Amino acid sequence: MASPFPSSGGNRSGYYQRRNQDPFAHIKRNLRIKVPEIRLISPEGKQLGIMPTEKALALAMKFNLDLVEMAATATPPVCRIMDFNKYVYEESKKSAHAKSTASRIKEIEFSARIATHDFETKIRHAEEFLDHGNKVKLRLKFIRRELAHTELGFAVVQRALAELAGMGHADSTPKLMGKQINVMLTPHPVNKRKRKYTLAHGEEAVDDTGSDVGHDDEHDQPAPEAPAAH
Repeated sequence: MASPFPSSGGNRSGYYQRRNQDPFAHIKRNLRIKVPEIRLISPEGKQLGIMPTEKALALAMKFNLDLVEMAATATPPVCRIMDFNKYVYEESKKSAHAKSTASRIKEIEFSARIATHDFETKIRHAEEFLDHGNKVKLRLKFIRRELAHTELGFAVVQRALAELAGMGHADSTPKLMGKQINVMLTPHPVNKRKRKYTLAHGEEAVDDTGSDVGHDDEHDQPAPEAPAAH
């Protein structure tokens, strides 16, 4: 159904408050379109040509739809007859879907003296995250006197980056921040991803619906005793 035509009077302060909260308030429609003539598009997308705004508005009302300005800077402005409420709903749904499917950041934590099996387990999990399209943050934490030998930590991180080179690339060089080294990886396009490892026997696949940054998920769990897969 068509939305009610906005009135020109009323509480102006209340109107501006709603405008600030409504992402679609800048779109002129119906009586807010003040130009004398517009270029009209039908609900089906057909060009109806230039006509007086009053006539276009009457045509929209005849079909219980809205006259919506689509290109304000055109000469004359381009308007379309549509169900504005339906348009707002569909655009909001698209935005919500884009946010829900956007890549999330996952964390994989290492130590400077990590054992080989633990290292390979974490690399397999990082591959799984990247394969699901998530960005992956590699974090290496130094414990006590390990800070005196940060080169050991950097060597582990560089080794991890080399192992994951087929799945993603570092956004920047690894950086020492306080007592830890951080680096972010972005997954390659799907058709360019090449896994080096597969999940070891008895090891569960990573759940892509898991937590974002701030939760260590499975990477703090003991690594299973399994032969490395190359």
